Amino acid sequence: MGNEAIALGAIEAGVQVVTGYPGTPSTEALETIARYANRCGIYAEWSSNEKVALETAVGAAYSGAKALVTMKQVGLNVASDPLMSLSYIGVKGALVLLVADDPGPHSSQTEQDTRAFGHFANIPVLDPATPQEAYELTKLAFELSHEFEIPVILRTTTRVSHSCGDVVVEAAEPAPVEAIEGGFVKDRRWTIFPKLTAERHPWLESVQEKFSERFSELSFNSVSGSGKIGIIASGVSALYVKEAIEAVRGFKELFTLFRVGTVYPFPEKAALSFLKGIDWLIVAEELDPYLEEQVLQLIGKAHLPVDVYGKKNGFFPVSGEYNVDIVIDSINRALAAYGESLRLSHASPAVSREKLPPLPIRAPTLCAGCMHRNVFYAFKQAAKQLKKESQTDTIFSGDIGCYTLGNAYPLNMVDTCLCMGAGISLAGGLSRTNPKAKNVAFIGDSTFFHSGIPAVINAVYNGADITLAVLDNRTTAMTGHQPHPGVGLTVLGNTSKAIEIADVVRSCGVEFVRTVNTVEPDSLESCIKAAKEAMNFNGPSVLVFKGKCVGITKPDKYYTIKPEVCTGCGFCIKELGCPALNLAGDKPVIQDNCSGCGLCAQICPSEAICIGGVKL
Repeated sequence: MGNEAIALGAIEAGVQVVTGYPGTPSTEALETIARYANRCGIYAEWSSNEKVALETAVGAAYSGAKALVTMKQVGLNVASDPLMSLSYIGVKGALVLLVADDPGPHSSQTEQDTRAFGHFANIPVLDPATPQEAYELTKLAFELSHEFEIPVILRTTTRVSHSCGDVVVEAAEPAPVEAIEGGFVKDRRWTIFPKLTAERHPWLESVQEKFSERFSELSFNSVSGSGKIGIIASGVSALYVKEAIEAVRGFKELFTLFRVGTVYPFPEKAALSFLKGIDWLIVAEELDPYLEEQVLQLIGKAHLPVDVYGKKNGFFPVSGEYNVDIVIDSINRALAAYGESLRLSHASPAVSREKLPPLPIRAPTLCAGCMHRNVFYAFKQAAKQLKKESQTDTIFSGDIGCYTLGNAYPLNMVDTCLCMGAGISLAGGLSRTNPKAKNVAFIGDSTFFHSGIPAVINAVYNGADITLAVLDNRTTAMTGHQPHPGVGLTVLGNTSKAIEIADVVRSCGVEFVRTVNTVEPDSLESCIKAAKEAMNFNGPSVLVFKGKCVGITKPDKYYTIKPEVCTGCGFCIKELGCPALNLAGDKPVIQDNCSGCGLCAQICPSEAICIGGVKL
């Protein structure tokens, strides 16, 4: 896997400290390093959020260590504050940031392009296309960071991080890393002030020119073919282009492909040499028109007579993930516009893509038996009762995690979702503009530690009348069940102090704090009661719902429906949307993916659902 290749590249480069926060598609890189950490003498940690992860790694790099930080593209937003200052200060050892972008997006709030962020922050960006390149560019990133004393971003995308391929590595087995020499040396350079920033900014700009010169000489920026039709691409898009044009007979005489592996600073000399050999240019790249803007500037600066066909003039999609078919269609549009008779063919021209049957739709949903469904349903019932009793509406603010799926039918329990930790602050803002409504925020345990605590403090400080439901299933579930500060276990398998969420919110000044167990077979009633009490409290109130993630906890029982008692009303299906419930004819049935939570049994009006046996 690409992420595993990055991990091996980092170990071979001598990485000594690795930090990060789990986020698909970046997670496996740190997890792979953690498997070798004790053997190789590497320190690794899942940090509470990306900002803390970066700052921890920076401290190590200030001391001369080689450090790696892992995150996804939205995590870079969290880490951007220290990173923007760090580009001026620089590092002593080496610091590489693995930032995994998510075109599509498959599992993210945004499709942002880290290449543009590197340009904005004046931080070099390397953009591998394959697991082999990911391995090699990781090692190069550490070399460059150490030589130029500046952080370097290794930018991947989902298809690079999660694709698999053979990788030729230098070492058959990861070897122990060298001890950190020297340690921290006091220097005014490590303390950023406006005067220091003013002094370092010219240095930072001059470094970009040096990087551009160096990048122009690297084989990762390669030119193939000798045709007058130029194509420039980076990352996995370059592979799509390669596959598209190689199906054309004599493609090397028709096309010249410039693959860019070091996207920022842009390798101007290599690009200029390429541009002077072509008549017109096609730009294929996912997300932002970054390469397109770079070549347009270079063409203007050098006064070259080269027309450019890319995103800006509508020949390529401006968003979304690419594939070979999209690239072929886009190149064909450019060929037609230029008056070229050549057309690229799809792999299976005999099959009309329009006539292919659609893929089955599998709507995202909470797992069968997920504790979050219990909590959402409890608040839904509590809100209905409050509406009936006092004509009070309730607004539900969600957050990033499995529980975002509470917005799905039939629960419909997430009215807002912005970014990690924002649900609490949003609820506070909504309470100011909707004073007659109840405002409830949902957040997961890992997300609470990530960015929820400052929002709780703000709610207490400003007296926000909100209820916070912390869904504590003892893991970072959506990204693969990584530990967090509330679990009492580190990524290296060491036992640590488990931080109790209820104690944290009490220390923040929250007066109404209750812990509710969602595991008990009759937990729904207690959850509804606790929800009503919290919502009726004047001021910030917090309920910590404790349970287990069914993704890692094997259920000990399952439920069944007694057909002779069931009336076929379908209430259980209509109310819960549990994937273990389905219709067989005119009556519901419980399938074998039942996790034994018993929520359906608690709401069945006919009492037709009962324990069916013990899971083996």
